[in-house]
Amino acid sequence: MLEEVERWLADRSWSAADRPLDQLLDRKRAAGTTVSVVLPALDEEATVGAIVETVRRELIEGLPVPLVDELVVIDSGSADRTAEVAAKAGARVVHRDEILPRLPALPGKGEVLWRSLLATGGDIVCFVDADLRDFSATFVSGIVGPLLTDPDVQFVKAMYDRPLGDTPGQGGRVTELVARPLLNLHWPQLAGFVQPLGGEYAVRRSLLERLPFPVGYGVELGLLVDALHTVGLDALAQVDVGVRVHRHQDGQALGRMAAAIYRTAQVRLSRGHLVRPELTQFERGAEGFVPRTYPVDTEERPPMAGIKEYALRRVA
Repeated sequence: MLEEVERWLADRSWSAADRPLDQLLDRKRAAGTTVSVVLPALDEEATVGAIVETVRRELIEGLPVPLVDELVVIDSGSADRTAEVAAKAGARVVHRDEILPRLPALPGKGEVLWRSLLATGGDIVCFVDADLRDFSATFVSGIVGPLLTDPDVQFVKAMYDRPLGDTPGQGGRVTELVARPLLNLHWPQLAGFVQPLGGEYAVRRSLLERLPFPVGYGVELGLLVDALHTVGLDALAQVDVGVRVHRHQDGQALGRMAAAIYRTAQVRLSRGHLVRPELTQFERGAEGFVPRTYPVDTEERPPMAGIKEYALRRVA
């Protein structure tokens, strides 16, 4: 590990307990900083309500100054009751297609996160996946904390244990097999991030609006790499928030995720084009293995700062 990364680990890796809630509220009140929490959601009726309720109960209601000013669920086309459950729990629900309607929406998580900048107004934007179980409010307060207390910090990732079923520490298979090798080989300054692909991170809006967003699964790696090049390693940090329990995907879905992440890395290495932006996988059928070919995400949205609707809203 680079000496720079060893120093960074000592200086920019914290626990959520390092910053008590009353300290964060004092800093927030003094600075007048606003915080938006965004949950991108697709068919998450089983979990989204409990997350929204926890954030409202512990970080909004009953506090002298709410830590969270805005709690928004962006529904990207759920076929279940995700929107209804989220609204009943107290979130403002916005459909992905209602944001920036002049641009037809592309499928993918990164598309939803990019559009969320137009649907929110907080100085700090905190993203939280909507499939978490046993959710703790420290997933939000922990990663928002450094942004409220340290003006030099601009991007904070959550770190946590990821059990696979009853086996501790075996979650994050794409992280270990794809993302961590890529980062160690090509961006060794980022080798200290425990969960580089984690969906829980908080970022200053002033940075987010300057970054391009891969529309699909590559969004977490893309934002992290681009933030490093934009603001430098010392502006990045991570906070231990405990244990993350969520729904795990099957091996084929993980393969598609891995291909999108590799593509995101490849574009940042060469800014060139993939020869064949597709991935063929095999499924056993009645007569043997059947090939299935899927497109690999190749689209990215430009920095939000260049979108005219965003600029007009900021002026207004």
